[in-house]
Amino acid sequence: MATETREIERKYEAAEPLALPDLGGLPGVAALLGPDELALDATYFDTADRRLLAEGVTLRRRTGGDDAGWHLKLPLGQDTREEIRLPLGRNRKVPAALATLVRAHTRGGELTPIGRLRTTRRRWHLVDTEGAVLAEVVIDDVSAQTMGESATLDTWQEAEVELVDGDLTLLSTVDERFAAAGARRSTSKSKIGRLLGTPPHPVFAHTPPRPLTKKSAAITVVLAYLRAQAAALVAGDILIRRDKPDAIHQMRVATRRLRSTLRAYGKVIDREQTGRLSDELKWLGAVLGEARDLEVLHHRISQHIQDTPDDLVLGPVKARVEGHYRQEFAAARKKVLAELDGQRYLDLLCLLEFALSEPPPTRLATHPAKDVLPQQVRRAYRKLDRAMTAAATKDGPEQELALHEARKAAKRARYAAEALEPVFGKNATRFRTRMKKLQTHLGHHQDAVVSRQALRDLGSQAHLATENGFSYGLFLGRDEARAAQSRTELPALWRKASANKLRKWLR
Repeated sequence: MATETREIERKYEAAEPLALPDLGGLPGVAALLGPDELALDATYFDTADRRLLAEGVTLRRRTGGDDAGWHLKLPLGQDTREEIRLPLGRNRKVPAALATLVRAHTRGGELTPIGRLRTTRRRWHLVDTEGAVLAEVVIDDVSAQTMGESATLDTWQEAEVELVDGDLTLLSTVDERFAAAGARRSTSKSKIGRLLGTPPHPVFAHTPPRPLTKKSAAITVVLAYLRAQAAALVAGDILIRRDKPDAIHQMRVATRRLRSTLRAYGKVIDREQTGRLSDELKWLGAVLGEARDLEVLHHRISQHIQDTPDDLVLGPVKARVEGHYRQEFAAARKKVLAELDGQRYLDLLCLLEFALSEPPPTRLATHPAKDVLPQQVRRAYRKLDRAMTAAATKDGPEQELALHEARKAAKRARYAAEALEPVFGKNATRFRTRMKKLQTHLGHHQDAVVSRQALRDLGSQAHLATENGFSYGLFLGRDEARAAQSRTELPALWRKASANKLRKWLR
């Protein structure tokens, strides 16, 4: 059985031997207990080209201490990681449960031992008046060796401070004490990273290696956004496998952002050469879409039930809705996992990695961002303008389809602007915000349209089971009214979204 913990810690190193600084008078701390001495022995696993390490992930098998076992650490932000633990077991091969979780990181590469660390640890606990542990402070003497065709040996000393039940104020205060004692923050986020050296900036990365400006090459700005979305896609993969809430939605959004950006900036990163990748991202979006659409419908109809007086919910409506969507979603999620375990998905990740590591440039790629990229957002806006104009000339089912196309165009314009926010700041943010409001409004309209058919189907099933179908009809009528109201409000919303002042930066 896996256990999950979130760790917030800071590491320190010094030119001189490390000693415990004065930790008296810390906020909320009643006593300093220790030291305990522990002997730890850890073997780290990664692919031959160290993909996990490059993307901030560590995987190890450790003996000794009170948390012996397999540890998978996933980055969550500055000083914060999530740790998934499994018992040691008898097998020294990476457990399938953990290997599967990092499949998107490894891109199918084999996990083998890359380093072994033996640590002599001195540990102190900072406790409050009730004896609760607020933080753990350790000083480690590390003996390490690389593993593979040749071995490199190294030794060093480092300190760590990890919050347990304490807060960031305590962490910052301890940080100040270490600094006053001559220690500095470690340049490596992990021991294995220190042993093997800092890997190159990952292809899938949430932040660019250096700040972006309007003078940055156009392709550099676009790639930074694409790499962040690739990292979000991989993070979503792990969340889906762990069955976390909203995981499918998060991964689907990252997939759509990637595809939309490749299309919007096809004059910067050659669209012809990324065509296959775009097609595969469309496939992945469809795979995720079935399960996500079921989530949306389930939530919408459940909200109908919640918003309706009990005397108007006739028959076992809630039980039928819950049973139906639980079964449908379970089947859809099973399909998603099967595809994530398949070769086509791995091939997509490899295509994505190749496109981001060796992007096919165009003649505009190296031009300054300010001279190239706003034009691409303007093109996306013009497509939206045409879609909104077309929708206004139709009615009935044809208008519903046209509004759905307009929604997709609004989404593309939104993502195109979103990619430029690090460079164009408030101008891009204001434009993106308006596009998002329009997209959300059109999305609610589309949800109301789609839910009508779902309610008809549920009502028919209830009728065949000799249940009262009144409530489903009530919900359906409510959605028809909401869709009509949405169409009434749309012109005013579009006037605001299409205001000239929002687009001055695009000229």
